[in-house]
Amino acid sequence: MAELTKTNRLQYFISLVKRSLKGEEHDYTQGGIRTAIILLAVPMILELSLESVFAVVDMFFVGKLGPNAISTVGLTEASITIVYTVALGLSTGATAIVARRIGEKDPDAATHAGMQSLLIALIVSAVISVFGIIFAEEILHLMGASPEVAKEGAIFTRIMMGGSLAIILLFLINGIFRGAGDAAMAMKSLWIASLLNIILCPLLINGYGPFPELGLKGAAIATTIGRSTGVLYQCYHLFKGDGSLKVKWSHFKLDMPVIRNIINVSLPATFQFFLQSGSWMVIAMLVATTGGTDASAGYQVAIRNVVFFILPAWGLSNAAATLVGQNLGAKLPDRAEKSARLTTLYNMGFMAFVTLVFLLFSPAIIGIYTSDPVVKSYGIQALQIIGTGYIFYGLGMVMMQTLNGAGDTKTPTMINFICFWLIQIPLGYFLAKTMKLGPTGAFLAIPIAETALALIAFWYFKKGKWKQVKV
Repeated sequence: MAELTKTNRLQYFISLVKRSLKGEEHDYTQGGIRTAIILLAVPMILELSLESVFAVVDMFFVGKLGPNAISTVGLTEASITIVYTVALGLSTGATAIVARRIGEKDPDAATHAGMQSLLIALIVSAVISVFGIIFAEEILHLMGASPEVAKEGAIFTRIMMGGSLAIILLFLINGIFRGAGDAAMAMKSLWIASLLNIILCPLLINGYGPFPELGLKGAAIATTIGRSTGVLYQCYHLFKGDGSLKVKWSHFKLDMPVIRNIINVSLPATFQFFLQSGSWMVIAMLVATTGGTDASAGYQVAIRNVVFFILPAWGLSNAAATLVGQNLGAKLPDRAEKSARLTTLYNMGFMAFVTLVFLLFSPAIIGIYTSDPVVKSYGIQALQIIGTGYIFYGLGMVMMQTLNGAGDTKTPTMINFICFWLIQIPLGYFLAKTMKLGPTGAFLAIPIAETALALIAFWYFKKGKWKQVKV
């Protein structure tokens, strides 16, 4: 009988996974919470899993071009985080507002808010693209790159920054889909973008058949083409109107009260991610200036693998944001809290497993990307040190996304300021330069700051003030 029960549970889980991948409409304010988490989390985890696969595949091929290429990609990614920051900020605001309106059973207002956020994205991305194209080499110099790296890598940075619109729209439109509960559509668009990246990257870097050998420039072109294709796929389904969001031209008419509401939620979220990404930029600069190109290359290889495992966990955290937003909109705060707590347990369990992987297998992992002994040693050290805080990363991610999903983007912003700018950066500088630990000191500051963030966010979550936020 017990075996039959286990079989039934497995069959039920498989049926839920199939439903989640099909993207069937579901009311996440009713029914079992575990069911709701599975339906949302599976496509969100798969969505960001392939993005994380691309991150390491990209580094694998770029790694064959040598330490200068690795350093260029890493420093460009660190500097382009301003673009990701804007994209994540707008996406967070859109998810919170769209989810709240869907929970209130007002899909037209949800669609209107989503389209108003697209108008904001078009303006912001145009400014960032022009700035990045003009000042590409100066950006790399500012990040601590050597003159040789800055000169060779400027074209890569120029193309990546020029493709800012694709980055912002890819994140934003997926945020709109997630807020509406259509996690499967968000997954499919990012899968298309990432798969195309993975296919084009080796073809354009090394040159095969009709494809020219473009080296580092090819990696940037492949990434931009992949993301742009993903955006086209998103737009097709968004304007097709076969889901809960029915787009009309009237939704694009400037609506200043709605735009102000989006900005009020998105601006703190943007600043929130800027504080986080900005601190990582400072850490990258500390590593580059205290350890040189080899240390920078090793750190960037390690970070790609950190991202490889963080992104799926972030997908699970995004499920919490949607559940919290929709259930608060439906006036079900207790259900919103239970959803966040259960998602936290799942995320921490996954991250505990990742910690063991990093501690036990980091030499093998880093060895996949580089055979340079110095670069490899820095990469192994970075991966092991950063990996020690992974369980707390799992807690912190869900807590922060819970607050964001509730529309309380100001509190996570303050927590990020405290933990990254008052703890991580000063501590990293002190350990790396004052205590002469070099890159090791910068690595140590990361898990310490992330642990502090998780504990503070959990404390605020337990206070429950986020349940009263209005958006």
